Amino acid sequence: MDPSIIYSLISTLFVPIVILIVIMIKQINQYERGVMFTLGKYTGMKNPGWRIVVPIFQRMVKVDLRTKVADVPDQEAITKDNISIRINAVLYFKVNDAAKSIIEVERYAYAVSQLAQTTMRNAVGEVTLDELLRNRDEIAGRIQGIVDKASDPWGILVEAVELKDIGLPDDMKRTMAKEAEAEREKRAVIIKAQGEVEAADNMKKAALTLAEAPGALHLRTLQSINDLSSDQSNTTIWMIPNDGFKVVAQMAEAMKK
Repeated sequence: MDPSIIYSLISTLFVPIVILIVIMIKQINQYERGVMFTLGKYTGMKNPGWRIVVPIFQRMVKVDLRTKVADVPDQEAITKDNISIRINAVLYFKVNDAAKSIIEVERYAYAVSQLAQTTMRNAVGEVTLDELLRNRDEIAGRIQGIVDKASDPWGILVEAVELKDIGLPDDMKRTMAKEAEAEREKRAVIIKAQGEVEAADNMKKAALTLAEAPGALHLRTLQSINDLSSDQSNTTIWMIPNDGFKVVAQMAEAMKK
């Protein structure tokens, strides 16, 4: 065969062959996995790197294994004590089995979001409003467990569920504010009463101590006067001993006689 013909044939086929090779090569990033289908059947998992996919006969679906964040929109629910509230949450999940996430469920992210919404409404309906406000983390953990168990056949791992906001009706907010104010006033009255009791006990102990020691009351009076005299005021204090009062009383009696 003429070499020129061979050269021409190779030149003609080179470009289509290069294009075909480029089309057949598929890149899988480190955070992805490739689910391979051959003639419509699942034939294995492809790891990160360059992989050959034969057009027409094979198809590869890339699945992102990174943690995803799903915003669960506001849901209107009724608590166990028949109070209507609005609640929303955020869901953290990732694909644990790429093959199951493609084969077992269609649009796994949408399916997990819908499952979380339903589970959240059901979980809120099982508790009272006070329990919901006090135990948000516990209820979020309960929702996470239910959603994780239900989505496990889909190859989904639910890492966390966080309740973002709990919306209450305006009249309920006013009622709770009044209740909180009344509770604070109650605590203030109790604390004041306890202070009065402690003050009375201390005064009783002080009186007993002063009564046990002769002259203790007089010394305590002098100490109080000393404290007053240290103040920068124009107050003048005159001291009269107790014996002076006795002398004055005796003189008054003598004058009466």
